[in-house]
Amino acid sequence: MSKRDYYEVLGLSEGATKEEIKKAYRKLSKKYHPDINKEEGADEKFKEVKEAYEVLSDDQKRAHYDQFGHTDPNQGFGGGAGFDGFGGFEDIFSSFFGGGGRRRDPNAPRQGNDLQYTMTIKFEEAVFGKETDIEIPKEETCETCGGDGAKPGTKPETCHHCKGSGQLNVEQQTPFGRIVNRRVCHHCEGSGKLVKDKCTTCGGNGKVKKRKKIHVKIPAGVDDGQQMRVAGQGEPGFNGGPPGDLYVVFRVRPHEIFEREGDDIFLDMPITFVQAALGDELEVPTVHGKVKWKLPAGTQSGTAFRLKGKGVKNVHGYGTGDQHIRVKVITPKKLTDKQKSLLREFAEVSGDVPDEQHDNFFDKVKRAFKGD
Repeated sequence: MSKRDYYEVLGLSEGATKEEIKKAYRKLSKKYHPDINKEEGADEKFKEVKEAYEVLSDDQKRAHYDQFGHTDPNQGFGGGAGFDGFGGFEDIFSSFFGGGGRRRDPNAPRQGNDLQYTMTIKFEEAVFGKETDIEIPKEETCETCGGDGAKPGTKPETCHHCKGSGQLNVEQQTPFGRIVNRRVCHHCEGSGKLVKDKCTTCGGNGKVKKRKKIHVKIPAGVDDGQQMRVAGQGEPGFNGGPPGDLYVVFRVRPHEIFEREGDDIFLDMPITFVQAALGDELEVPTVHGKVKWKLPAGTQSGTAFRLKGKGVKNVHGYGTGDQHIRVKVITPKKLTDKQKSLLREFAEVSGDVPDEQHDNFFDKVKRAFKGD
């Protein structure tokens, strides 16, 4: 299925500003976050929105996308056609001329496969970090046979079909001459060894499935979608090779009042008309605790203020973000007779009549409807 246009995903035009992209992302990511939206398909929409934001919020990635879209311009000679760099051509020469090129030793030590674990954490845990234990299902080397798959007291034998190479040569006569195809030995599955008496614990596989408890340290400042590498906690290696790694992917639950953007935190702060007009000393909640803050007199609704250093510590150690307070003046819906009377008196005393700016606005409206 073809991918949707990233601008379409965020509901934006191609000329959208960075601020518009951020605003659209905050709105949609909160709408489709799996911990909030339980509707079918919300998880996929959340991933789609996140992917679109990661591309369009990065100037270089966005320029690349605007030029090429979802198509990768690097594909062509280097990829496709089944060629893996120079190795692909060497395999062709090896097939036609029966030798030459690189050969991979199937019995050489190889690193084990990596594992991935998705961890859901609270907003505060992402901000400050934490230590915890997780339990993951993984393969481990069988303790009974030591990983060779053979019954204790016995040993694997060298495969007599491939002579321990793990590969079989299949010859074909063609109009171009003799062609030798090298394939993985299907008798030993490329291991070069055969197990006659299999270990009863692992069934000859050399590995067993277990649930393992791992202690992890979540660094302060991790964000939704980021991952942490835990070295050596993946699947065991092959032929004595090192184990793979474990990648812990973080999913952060939204906070009830805070929103996060990078290392900055945003808070919508409701205030009354009186507080906006006269100013006030307020207690503002932050992730670090409540702080005293002076609201200037005459503050307009929608004005943003900054509390320096009250955001999130950068996960890579590049300082700490800020908290931004977005002030919203709340208009009361129900007033007592006395309150109404006082407000009318206030309006009369202050001369609350449309000023020149308001007159100009309404003049423009009239002209627009008249077609002037």
